[in-house]
Amino acid sequence: MPIEHKRIANFFRPDSIAVVGAGDRSTSSGGAVMRNLRVCGYRGRVIPVNPKGGTIHGIRAVQSLREIYPPADLVAVLVKPEAILDVVREAAATGHVNLLILPGGFAEAGPEGLERDAALQKIVHDNDLVVAGPNCAGLVNLMDDDFRFAATFFRDVPRGGPVALISQSGAIAEEMIAASHGFGIPLGAIVSVGNGMQLDLADYLDYLGDDPQCGAILLYVESIGNRERLAAVARRVVAVKPVVALIGGRTDQGRGAALRHTGAKGAGDAEIDAFCDAAGLLRVASLRHLRLAGKVFGSHPDGIGPRALIVSNAGGPGVLAADQAVLEGLELVDLPESLAQRLRAALPAEAAVANPVDLLADARAERFEATLRAVLEEVPGLIDVVLMIHVVPFMVDAEPVVATIASIAKYSPIPMMHSMMGTLERKAEWFHLLAQAGVPAFNDSEEMCAAAGMLARYRELRLRLEG
Repeated sequence: MPIEHKRIANFFRPDSIAVVGAGDRSTSSGGAVMRNLRVCGYRGRVIPVNPKGGTIHGIRAVQSLREIYPPADLVAVLVKPEAILDVVREAAATGHVNLLILPGGFAEAGPEGLERDAALQKIVHDNDLVVAGPNCAGLVNLMDDDFRFAATFFRDVPRGGPVALISQSGAIAEEMIAASHGFGIPLGAIVSVGNGMQLDLADYLDYLGDDPQCGAILLYVESIGNRERLAAVARRVVAVKPVVALIGGRTDQGRGAALRHTGAKGAGDAEIDAFCDAAGLLRVASLRHLRLAGKVFGSHPDGIGPRALIVSNAGGPGVLAADQAVLEGLELVDLPESLAQRLRAALPAEAAVANPVDLLADARAERFEATLRAVLEEVPGLIDVVLMIHVVPFMVDAEPVVATIASIAKYSPIPMMHSMMGTLERKAEWFHLLAQAGVPAFNDSEEMCAAAGMLARYRELRLRLEG
């Protein structure tokens, strides 16, 4: 039975949280959760719960849930597995109905774990509780700057933004958090599903699909569960925002590893392809591509059409970009004659006036500006995206070029993407400036084209589902 959204909201936007097993040590799970609630800037009420009482992270602790009134919106449980059932019983007896259980020791832990899992399910059923987990790394919601929440023991929190990740692996979530900072992914929400005893993949996807703060959803999946329900939820969500899925277990060996990891029996690769196609999920084949999807859908959640124009100041990368663009299903359109004439007048005679346009290695801000302004004035409605390549030679200052591109992009009716190649000490700063202008920036031209291809495939998927 699906859980009502108003109940799931207590896991994403609680006004109060009780942390059972709270501690001061950041190397303990209870201490890590307390630290992350502080680090993320959570403004709600935090109640540490520890039998010893005292003060934890500067907050007075209570010795049990019985001392908390009114009940907290959410209870994070971080005690040893053998003590969890007693905590859940106490929660039920004191009106605490929403439980985030992070430790394992349940269905994944052999006969003893299965027995504990069955007992937990009975308590939940008999008392109308809602449980996330167990055996999960927690939940983060930083999509809204006015409400920041992180009940997790991850080592860090993501940078924030409109992209959400629902993951059946805590380690994959850790990597995506790191990529949100190092690769510029506007990742704002992380859901670690864990065993999904009650709240499962479909519940979280359904909830985030209706969250106006969420612009795109990434999935890492090893076990699909109820396929019919997940497909129905996915089709509804994909009609309004992209859902990108990395599904582990493409090979026999990978499926064996997934079975040992989560106890889930995976399907064959062709079967998963058919499922994703029917559900409208944009499937990617690697963690690298999931990172690319997070970055590009964060800025272009509606996708793009397939018609692309490549503007480069380097021949080799332009060749590779042309190949990759075609392989990704993009169409390199011919330049209209009016644009070709303007470019011939503005560029050196040696420049290539075609698609890709080659501005030559010594192109400075003025040459980039003349080209982009001509493109935007001459091809509205004829191309869907401008893909730019900027290799910075020793004789050219990159900063004016980046500033010019960012200035033009803010008012561009055509989406723009940019790649900068080479050793650039200020690359992170320049990528940030471009991102602020709505231009996702990449380390090389091929990954830029792969990202653009994802946007185009999503637009095609969405139109097909609408049809």
